[in-house]
Amino acid sequence: MKANRRECVPPNAGRPELDRPAADPTAVLAAERDRLAAELAAERERTALLADASDDLLASLNLERCMDVTARLAARHLAEGAVVIVPRSGRGNPVSTCGPGGRVEHTVLPIDPAEVEGLADALRGFPPVPHRWIDPRGAPGWITGVVPEPPASILLIALPGHGVPAGALVLLRGSGPEAFSASEELTTRLFAGRAGAALSAARLYAEQAAITATLMSELLPPRDHELDGVELAARYRPSGDGDLVGGDFYDVYPASVDAPDGESLVVLGDVCGKGLEAAVLTGKIRNTFRALLPMADDHRRVLELLNGMLLYGEATRFVTLVLASARRQGAQVRLRLTSAGHAAPLIIRVDGTVETAATRGSLIGVLEEIDTTTAEEVLDPGDACLLYTDGITEAAGGPLGDEEFGEERLRAELAGCGGMPPEALVERVHMLAAEWVGTGGHDDMAVIAITAPGRPRPNETGGRGRLSA
Repeated sequence: MKANRRECVPPNAGRPELDRPAADPTAVLAAERDRLAAELAAERERTALLADASDDLLASLNLERCMDVTARLAARHLAEGAVVIVPRSGRGNPVSTCGPGGRVEHTVLPIDPAEVEGLADALRGFPPVPHRWIDPRGAPGWITGVVPEPPASILLIALPGHGVPAGALVLLRGSGPEAFSASEELTTRLFAGRAGAALSAARLYAEQAAITATLMSELLPPRDHELDGVELAARYRPSGDGDLVGGDFYDVYPASVDAPDGESLVVLGDVCGKGLEAAVLTGKIRNTFRALLPMADDHRRVLELLNGMLLYGEATRFVTLVLASARRQGAQVRLRLTSAGHAAPLIIRVDGTVETAATRGSLIGVLEEIDTTTAEEVLDPGDACLLYTDGITEAAGGPLGDEEFGEERLRAELAGCGGMPPEALVERVHMLAAEWVGTGGHDDMAVIAITAPGRPRPNETGGRGRLSA
C-alpha cells in the first residue's frame, strides 16, 4: 500500500488578485497625482464658470436678458443645447433656446407642463427631477429641436428663485456620454442656483416696473385741461432719487358745461413721504376728490370729509393741500383759496407786487377736527396766483449746498415776474429751484400758475382758456 501524499496547493490559489505582481509605487503616485490634477482642473473650470455666470447674470435686471445669458452659458459650458422656461405670463411661457451655434432665440409658447416629465414639478418649485427620469424619445420637438441630432440624454433642473420658482433649465446632449456625471450635475445645480436668483430678481423688477407704470398712468399730472376763460399752467418734477411718481400731485376739474357760471377747481397737494405707499395714497385722495366734486363749492366740507377718510382708513400718512376755485368774471378772475397745512398761494400783481393769500388750515389726516380759513382774491388782467409745494422752498443748495431756497428768496424772484404768461411763470420758478439745487438731490416739485388774461384773446367770448403741463 502506497503512502498517502498531500497535494501541494499554491497558497494564492483562487485569489487571482494576489497573483498579480505588486504595483509600482511610482506609478500609483503618478496615477493619484493625475486624478487630483484632473479634479483640481474641473473645480477651477467650475469656479470660473460660476464666476462668469454671476457677473453676466447680475449685469442686468431685464428678464429676457437674464434668460439669454442663462441659455447661452449653459449651452456653451454644460451641454450642446439648452432651453430656459419661466413661469407662464399672459398667453404662454417665455422660452429661450440656444444650440451648438450659440445663437439664442426667444419665444412665448403655450406649454403644457405635463408633456415634459418633471417640468410641472420644476415650475412649481418641487425638488429637481433627476436626469434619468427624462426620456429623450418622449420629449417634445420644441426641446429636442435645439440640437441637430436626437439628444442622447436630457437633464431638467429647477431654477430656484426667492421663495418662488424662477423657472426650469433643460440641458441636451446629442453625443458623448449618455448621462451627466455626478460632478457635472453638481456644476449644473450650482449654476441653476445663480441663474434662478437672477431670473427671480429680474422678474420681480419687471413686475414692480409694471405696477409703477400702471400707477404712473393714473397719478401723473393731468394735461390738456381747459378752464373757462382762465389761463393756467403747471409743472411737475419728481424727486431726484429716481422715483417717477412721488407724493406731490395736482388735479384740475373744469366747471361743468351745464353750469356756465360755476367755478373750476384746482387742487395741489403733498402727501407725506414718497415711494409706492405715498403714490397709492395719492391715488386714493384724487379719487376721493372726484367723488366730492358735487360739493366743491364748500371747501371746508370737502376737506372735512377727506380728513375723515384718512383718519379712519388704513393710511398712516398725512397730506397738505391747497384748493383754488376759479371763475372768470368779465376781465377779472375771482378766486377762492383754502390752505390745509400747505404753503399759502402767492399773488403776483402785474406791477411786480407779491402778496400772500390770507388762508391757513390744519393738516389733513392728523386731527379729528380741522380748522380752515378761505381767502378770496381777485386777479386783474396780467395778475397771477402761484400754488407750489415745499419742494420749491425747501430745495437745498446755494454756495455750500445746504441752504434752503426759502419763501423770501422765492418772493424776491417773483417780484420780477409781473405780467408773465402762466407757462413762463412756472418755467421760471422751476428753473430757479433747479439752478439753486444744482446737481444735488431734491424733493418733488410742483407749481401751478393761474392768471387772468392780460389782453383779449379770440376765444374770450364764450371760448375756453388753456392749461399746459
